[in-house]
Amino acid sequence: MKILYLTDQVYLHGGIEKVLSQKANYFADSSGDEVFIVTYNQEGKTPVYDFSSKIIWEDLAINYEIGKSYFHPKNLKKIPKHISALKDVLGKINPDVVISSSFGPDFYFLPYIRKNSPKIKEFHGSRYFYEKQESGFKKRLLHLLNKIIEKKYTSIAVLNEDEQNFYTNDNIAVIPNPAEISDKRAGLKSKKIMAAGRISPVKNFGDLIEIFSKISKDFPEWELHFFGEDYLGTQQLLEHKIAEFGLQNQIKFKGNVPDLKSEMQNYSIYAMTSETECFPMVLLESLSIGLPIISYDCPTGPKYIVKNEEDSFLIPNKNLDIFTEKLKLLMENEQLRQELSKRGLENVSRFEINIVMKQWQNLFEKVSSSGKK
Repeated sequence: MKILYLTDQVYLHGGIEKVLSQKANYFADSSGDEVFIVTYNQEGKTPVYDFSSKIIWEDLAINYEIGKSYFHPKNLKKIPKHISALKDVLGKINPDVVISSSFGPDFYFLPYIRKNSPKIKEFHGSRYFYEKQESGFKKRLLHLLNKIIEKKYTSIAVLNEDEQNFYTNDNIAVIPNPAEISDKRAGLKSKKIMAAGRISPVKNFGDLIEIFSKISKDFPEWELHFFGEDYLGTQQLLEHKIAEFGLQNQIKFKGNVPDLKSEMQNYSIYAMTSETECFPMVLLESLSIGLPIISYDCPTGPKYIVKNEEDSFLIPNKNLDIFTEKLKLLMENEQLRQELSKRGLENVSRFEINIVMKQWQNLFEKVSSSGKK
């Protein structure tokens, strides 16, 4: 089968890029499929993750200005070139199935190009707040347009059961992200807590700083470390908050690292206080090396990954008091961390890549045999 993935780029660290490498490598190396990855903003840069040498690459060289909206005039004028280039590459490759991985301008015109090729749109984020937010006329109009376009895809793929309620396509598949199972293991003896992700408001790291401040005096030897790149000056705001609590020696920013899972081996607890998460890869990575998790039950994804009080603590959303109580329990009880770790290693097997990719294979067969749009 010829499988073609569309995405903007693969040179930045991110969940979409990481999962794309897992899936594309699986089909290229394990299933023997012919795999193509077509980008439009790669700019000749090296992929950040390892990809199979069997994958065939093509960059359309549209090079949108990523600091601006796709609806900015400077980007809008590049869309005709994008449409033409995409028509050419789909005509040349003639794929059996096309999967749109990232969200960009091609979302709006892909269904109308080479209609005989089934097209699947992946959604990696949560639509929880997207659906609930109050907005002006322009945003409501855009939301309506998005819903009209998404119905034009052969299928929509979402990451958990809650998310399928936010879409109107008649063919919605719920397929989780795969976990990478390895021999790496968290030591669980260090007095360090980890949190990771882009340093942005949606990650809500401020809550975690406040929670840690409530118990830091009881655990002066413990540290809280944040991994990830800064977004729009959010880190500076958090550093001011840390200074207000006088915790500069216990809370540190570690930046980006090439292999987060290797770093995880040096920690004893993974903590998440995000505003929203659809299917956070970092929780899969934590479970896969036996790193105990404490997380808000934020909309909509963590509850589909962790099992409360079995391999992790899932805290009622925004409840700082309960989060503080359970975090303190984890910090003072190594035996509990060991027990959670053991069960996490067992439970993560349900996301093993062979199991997840079988679901993708079934979806490809379904859209290919049900009639091409």
